[in-house]
Order: sequence, then C-alpha cells, then structure tokens
Amino acid sequence: MDQEDRIALFLDYENLALGARDHRGGAAFDFRPIADALAERGRVVVRRAYADWSFFDEDRRMLTRSHVELIEIPQRMGASRKNAADIKMAVDAIELAFERDYISTFVICSGDSDFTPLVHKLRELNKRVIGVGVEGSTSGLLPPACDEFLYYDRLEGVDIPPARGRRARPATRQTGAEQRPAEPEREVDRRPEGDEPERDVDALAVLVAQSVAGLQGSANGDVTASRLKRTLLRKDPTFSESDYGFRTFGELLRHLAERNVIELAEGPAKGDPEVSLPEHGDREVAFGLLRGVVADLGSGGNPVALSGLKNQVRRARPDFSEKKLGYRSFLQFCKAAATAGVLDLRWSPEADDYLLKTQP
Repeated sequence: MDQEDRIALFLDYENLALGARDHRGGAAFDFRPIADALAERGRVVVRRAYADWSFFDEDRRMLTRSHVELIEIPQRMGASRKNAADIKMAVDAIELAFERDYISTFVICSGDSDFTPLVHKLRELNKRVIGVGVEGSTSGLLPPACDEFLYYDRLEGVDIPPARGRRARPATRQTGAEQRPAEPEREVDRRPEGDEPERDVDALAVLVAQSVAGLQGSANGDVTASRLKRTLLRKDPTFSESDYGFRTFGELLRHLAERNVIELAEGPAKGDPEVSLPEHGDREVAFGLLRGVVADLGSGGNPVALSGLKNQVRRARPDFSEKKLGYRSFLQFCKAAATAGVLDLRWSPEADDYLLKTQP
C-alpha cells in the first residue's frame, strides 16, 4: 500500500453535470467511470463534491452511494453562487495539500479555467494534478496546466449518446435548419469515416520517435516505457493510447515496433521494456529524399540555403521528421547526409546560413 498514490478528488459538480447534459444530448452524469479511472491510478482517500444540492436531488443519491462527501453551497444570485463553490473548493484543496503530506495526487473535476491558478499552486507544492472535464465545456487553458487531463466523454463506461439524442434538448428552441449544419462537427460522426484513425497513428509515431530521440539525447539513463509515457503526458496531458485504438501503452509500443518506428528490449523491470530508435531506420531513403529536393531547388548546380529547406522536404513527404530517424535537429540530419557523401554542406558567411549542394 505504501507504493500507491494517495488521491484527493474534488468535483465542481455543477460544471460537470450541466456540461454533460448540455453537450451530451441531455445524458445524465455518471460518477462511476471517473471512479474506475482513478482506481487504476491509485487509492482515493478523499472524495468531495461541491454544489447547491437542491438542484441535484437524484445525483446526490448516486454520489452518496459512491461515498462522496457532499459540500453544500447555498443558493445565491448568479455568479455569486458559482464563485462561492469555486472558492470553497480551492481553499479546501490547498488546506488539504498542507495538512496531508501523504496525499500525492489531486484530481480537479471541472472544465472551468478559473481553477488553473489552483492547479499551478498544487504543482508548485509538488503535487501531481489530474484534471477531468466534459470535452465540450472544458476551457482550453485548463488541460495544459495539469499533469494529466481526462475527458469524461472518453472514459471507459461512458455511453456515446445517439446522434439524434445529442440534439434533443436544443430542438425545442432551434429550427431544423439551425441544427443540421452543426451535425458534421460531432466527433462521433467523423471518427468512423475515411482514414483519420490511420493518420492519427502516423502522427503519434512521429511524436513517440521525437520523444525517444529527445530522451536519449538528454543522457539521463535508458528510456523505459514508463518514462516515455510520463513524457508524452507532460507534452499533452490529454494523451491516451485508447484514443488510437490500443488497450494498453505496451500494445501501442509493440505496434510501433512492428512498423520499425522504435525498438523494444528487456527493461529493468518486468512489463517496463526499454525503448530505443532503430539504428538506421529509413535513413538512406530520407537521405535520397533530401538529395532530390536539393537537386530540384538548386537546378543548374546552385547551392540551396538550409533555412526553409525542411518545409520543402515536408512538401515532398508530409510525414518527414528527422527525429523519427534519431536526429535531434534538421541541421544534424543534413550533416549526417553530408558525412555519408550524399551532398555537400558548408557555412557561408555571406549568406549567414548553411548552403547545400548535390555532389557531382
């Protein structure tokens, strides 16, 4: 038990419940998927929800059965009532951070950007912060501030509402013509179509390779799967392998290893393999691509400036990334190509830039 994270859970319940109903076609908020997701991350020792519970009678019974402490915020007018709940929740969280040293993780369930300063302060106190919010009502400022951010809509156990049901509530106030243009914007309608999931995996492969290259360059020991996962979450707190169709992070890594994006080896602990980039990968193919672009741009044997060259290479091959090949920068990649005799690279004081030219 000593190795488990102790978690304190704080729910801005009005934000969650109304967000779920307004952006999920009137669907009722369900606490169980959040509880299950947190059970995988540690031991929840504090559960508190803040609201004027006279507005959430059925929800109150559901939360009580889940052993959530209900903090009553009496009804006031307009923004005063909202601010009272936010301030009380923030004060309680900071107080707990100072009084309970054994609590290592704070979960802030709200999409309100007003909680961003609270998140910053908790992290300053060396606490890990996980955010939870409804995707349609979460401010863009809150997720990047957290160590990890979970969208309620994507949690295991949250039902995807029917397409018609999601627009049921606004239908009484909007005409059919007003509703129809918004339908294609729903993610549930887009994701099954075309090859978007495949493109997502390609982009993820580049992100993983870049992260591995950066970790290898930092010279702070071997890159393990757990270290890589923490790095990806620091880059994007909303990252989840399940969004790409994988059940576990290990399954994702095995998929990328089969595509020769990374290599896996036995790590220091069981289930935590060491991750590295292939020794060569598609280096020769990439060198040929670079040479072809330089030859096209420098027709007649004219040298080509390094500045802007990477954009030209990406026009020829949109998924190009030097970090996917293990190079920390595009200049390092070009120097490697020059060392391999693919092209000539030299610094020009007149141009104040590196100039590249194909070998005769």
